[in-house]
Amino acid sequence: MTQKPYGTVLLKAALIMDHLAEHPNQPLQMIAAATEMTASTTLKILDTLVMIGYVQRSKEKNYRLGSKLIKYANHSVEELDLVERSLPHLEVLQTKADETIHLGVLAANEILYVNKLEPKHQTIRMSSKVGITRPLYSSAMGKAVLALFSEEEVADYLADTPLIAYTENTITNPFQLKKELARSREEQVAFDDEEMEQEIYCIGTALIHDGAVVGAFSVSLPKYRLTPAYKQTLIETIRETKQAIEKSL
Repeated sequence: MTQKPYGTVLLKAALIMDHLAEHPNQPLQMIAAATEMTASTTLKILDTLVMIGYVQRSKEKNYRLGSKLIKYANHSVEELDLVERSLPHLEVLQTKADETIHLGVLAANEILYVNKLEPKHQTIRMSSKVGITRPLYSSAMGKAVLALFSEEEVADYLADTPLIAYTENTITNPFQLKKELARSREEQVAFDDEEMEQEIYCIGTALIHDGAVVGAFSVSLPKYRLTPAYKQTLIETIRETKQAIEKSL
């Protein structure tokens, strides 16, 4: 039995956008004819797509794909480019530190995981997956990115984001968090000391291109393996990798 799709209007909207991708600046009647829909139905869907920015309507009442849809597409391309350009450097990092390595990007005031390198010779594996998100205030990558926000942006973030405790070590005091961010800004690395998961320690840093934050990466490991000497080695190696990736961008 073939499963009936939910939301057939979305399928019709997809037909319209597929047509506009191939044939921009089309009037209503031509779009309706090409998608085999009535002009009335096509117009209703187009009006909605225009309202949310997925389609633009000119003064001549011709339609083309909107800037918001193009922005999403460009963002996906930028993420893919970051994954590809950073991978060789993260692989080198892994030869020096056989730990879990994450690559992330800022998405709606969270860190979105876009790549993950598993350790090759360690038995303990992280449960994280590509596609999940982590809060900025309680993750190493997130703090590294948040540290580069302006004071006003940090204030807005704190006003909009409840500082929920994930473990007993999660920083939920805004003043303590700001001290952490100042430290991260100075040292170019940020730390998650069992703040997201018990017994897991992460060291992260932000990636900057043309003066803007384009992503972040981190090294995560069980805390019992973290000696002071090993921590310092990881910090230095992460800084070197950061410079290499930013140079490649």
